[in-house]
Amino acid sequence: MRRTDPGGHGPVRFGPALPEDGLPVLPELSAVLAAAASRAEAEPVGGGPALLEAACGHGDRRGLPAAPDRVAVAPGAPALLMALTAAIGGDVLVPRPCAAWWAPEARLLGRPAFPVPTPHESGGVPDPYALLETVRRVRAEGGDPRLLVLSVADDPTATVAPPELLHETIEAAVAEGLHLVSDETWRDTLHAPRETVLLSPAEMLPEHVTVVTDLAGALLPSGWPAAIGRFPAGADGGALHARVLDVLTALDARVAAPVAVAVAHALAEPEAVTARTAAAVRLHARVAAAAREAVVAAGALAHPPQAGRHLYVDLTPLAPALTAHGVGDAQELEDFLTARLGMPAPGGHRFGDDLEAPRVRLSTAPLLGDTAEQRAEGLASSAPLELPHVRRALDRLRTVFDGLRDEARR
Repeated sequence: MRRTDPGGHGPVRFGPALPEDGLPVLPELSAVLAAAASRAEAEPVGGGPALLEAACGHGDRRGLPAAPDRVAVAPGAPALLMALTAAIGGDVLVPRPCAAWWAPEARLLGRPAFPVPTPHESGGVPDPYALLETVRRVRAEGGDPRLLVLSVADDPTATVAPPELLHETIEAAVAEGLHLVSDETWRDTLHAPRETVLLSPAEMLPEHVTVVTDLAGALLPSGWPAAIGRFPAGADGGALHARVLDVLTALDARVAAPVAVAVAHALAEPEAVTARTAAAVRLHARVAAAAREAVVAAGALAHPPQAGRHLYVDLTPLAPALTAHGVGDAQELEDFLTARLGMPAPGGHRFGDDLEAPRVRLSTAPLLGDTAEQRAEGLASSAPLELPHVRRALDRLRTVFDGLRDEARR
């Protein structure tokens, strides 16, 4: 979360982590982990039979079938994306903005990561025409684009890309010979699942798509890193799976054995796990909607959040007030709002957005309370926005943004 050069605005190399849920660990999962704590043997790289079987069942229930020899489990999605980038080779294309951890994976391997604009209506999936133009330009300059990373349920914008846009984009990508990595970390956190259509690229062109899901999105605490990679069927998918396992082996990137037992339990989705996931999604959805209402009422811009635990805010209409406070870019805006709000407000440049654009990602977890007891109270409440600690946090957010609105008007 710190700038590379504290004295200036050097390139931001590593961004913030996934937004946490801020909630106590589900007791059932804690008990499973504790019962496995005495395991001394190491979990195999890519996951053992029990873990792979649970991962396959998890995918089957979401219309993403895969055999165990086309699945790998790693200690977090960054490790999987690093291995995929190394295995596929070539240059990487990402939407602008995108999850903060995508581009650093390529840069650490010495690969360029070329941003592609997204439509105004949603993030996570590049505009198909902008994608084709970017591929043409990169190749004309001697580059070798091979990999497109995208996300239908997006971090940072919290939007869900419509199926028609997704279909046009992935068809354009495949026509240009790109392999697609679909980050589906937030697919199980839809705020209105009956009203939002979410399709995976792997449901459209399965032979060209590898799906990566970080389980910290919906099932696990972020401190228990685990992620699933689902590879295409066929010879090409098998070869890619083998190369990724080679890289993970070289990195010794394996899930801790006790965590693997808890992961398999969570992936089986017993009633306690599904109930907790649903309750957490409802809580974050309500708080995100209230946070958006507060910032939009002050004149800022933000799409209605559709998934995840965050909100992407554009403060361009409040630029006069920001300028009066010496805020001229996203890094200065990050510093300013973090201090004013008392919570992290990473600037859009952390997500590949323009440094000059006054945009930030706000997370909902800091609005749930300061203690585990307060956050658990929100989880159990039928009216979490009426809880005193949640109301105070939202009032502070509203006060800061209303103050900027009033200053901009003056």
